Amino acid sequence: MILEGLLSVADPFIIFLIAVGVIVGIIFGSIPGLTATMAVVMFLPVTYAMTPVQGISMLVALYIGGISGGLISAILLNIPGTPSSVATCFDGRPLAEKGQAPKALGVGVVFSFIGTIIGVALLIVISPMLASVAIKFGPFEYCALTILALSLVITLTGKDMVKGLIGAVIGTTLATVGLSPIDSKQRFTFDITNLTAGFKLLVVLIGLFAITEVVKYAATVRKPENFTIEDDVKMHGVGFSFQEFKSQIVNAIRSALIGVGIGILPGIGGGVSCMVSYTVAKNSSKYPEKFGTGIIDGVVASETSNNGCIGGAMIPLLALGIPGDAVTAMLLGGLMVHNVSPGPLIFQKSGATVYGIFFAMIIAAVMMLIFMLLGMKGFIKVLKVPKNYLLPIIVVLCCVGAIGDSNRVFDVWGVLIFGIVGYLLIKAKIPTSPLILGFILGPTLESNLRKVSQLISTDSPLSHPIFVGFMILTVIVVILSLRSNKKANAALDVEE
Repeated sequence: MILEGLLSVADPFIIFLIAVGVIVGIIFGSIPGLTATMAVVMFLPVTYAMTPVQGISMLVALYIGGISGGLISAILLNIPGTPSSVATCFDGRPLAEKGQAPKALGVGVVFSFIGTIIGVALLIVISPMLASVAIKFGPFEYCALTILALSLVITLTGKDMVKGLIGAVIGTTLATVGLSPIDSKQRFTFDITNLTAGFKLLVVLIGLFAITEVVKYAATVRKPENFTIEDDVKMHGVGFSFQEFKSQIVNAIRSALIGVGIGILPGIGGGVSCMVSYTVAKNSSKYPEKFGTGIIDGVVASETSNNGCIGGAMIPLLALGIPGDAVTAMLLGGLMVHNVSPGPLIFQKSGATVYGIFFAMIIAAVMMLIFMLLGMKGFIKVLKVPKNYLLPIIVVLCCVGAIGDSNRVFDVWGVLIFGIVGYLLIKAKIPTSPLILGFILGPTLESNLRKVSQLISTDSPLSHPIFVGFMILTVIVVILSLRSNKKANAALDVEE
């Protein structure tokens, strides 16, 4: 079956389809408002007339290209192209502002490739075993996992923990807008029909990053430096040295494993994995105070993790028929269209096709690396475009992306409102990263916490070893995070 799978993707036409998928995915991922999910949705009908290996190979290429492409706008414009690239902004953009955009891009591309390869390797080798662990997760386990992830807010708060926690509360409150997850009662809708569906993650991200960036520029538009064009940005090799690469190996492996682990769990996704990996990298670092100021460690953690999440999300999809995120939900539809039934018997029934998918993912990862490295000189030319020309185009693309996500003009107003909110938060010195983490994890925590409250009378939490393990780990993370914050604040006070 392995040999059949390899031979099936060795067809020049399939190689061409993978190349097209990667390029289109990179474009969709790099444009704010367009995501890997939208790319797969748009091209899913195109694959109907193809063979299973042809169609699914193109879809996974779109997936890999879309997730990887998000780093381009995150680094160059401080706007995450996809939710998975949120944490890339934290250090990628400061690096670009220091004139080191080629280094940030090179690090992001190379370690995105490494994360993808590690994720696919684990997908091939241990997918049945990991899938059997994921299926044991119930309300208790998901509740504990979400509490663990939310505890990372302490690390993301920065020097002022109170303001960081305020941001997290705002995020979780915004996540409650709409219909409640259990009884479907309306909350905070103010009789506005469009609010019953709540705020979409894409709308919140576009508003807080893209529109806020435009408002910040508008507030200082009369300053001459805003019209200067960066013409000293030069590209040498892949942008960083081999010594820097070696220094990040441990960080990359750890972040990839975190990405795979979180990707396995349905409903969590790359947006959480990049935040978790970034926080773990910061807590494990000898210089945590430098995170957020422009170091490659943060970019490595974020990009390796969100690409490792690709392989992780494919594990429950293929082994159990359970999609791990929005993109794999679309891929599930693609598999069914081509008469490939995901589940424990997939290797017996469609083994050659599955191994063909594995090899297609490896080829797509290699092509992503090549195309992104070849295109970097073109990417950094974005820095030479005056902001007064570039930002209006970005606003238009963001509005198009917001409408395309749910086909609602209302989301455009949401983008603009969140842009103003983001600007006010910056003025109040309230960090937006805890807000985003709270918004992403809020619904998962609420729904599982309500389920736990119903089960706790008949089912003891202590009878769930995974739950107990996560809660113990949460306590350890909180203690380590508080110590890390204390050291970072002490270092900043000494500098001041």
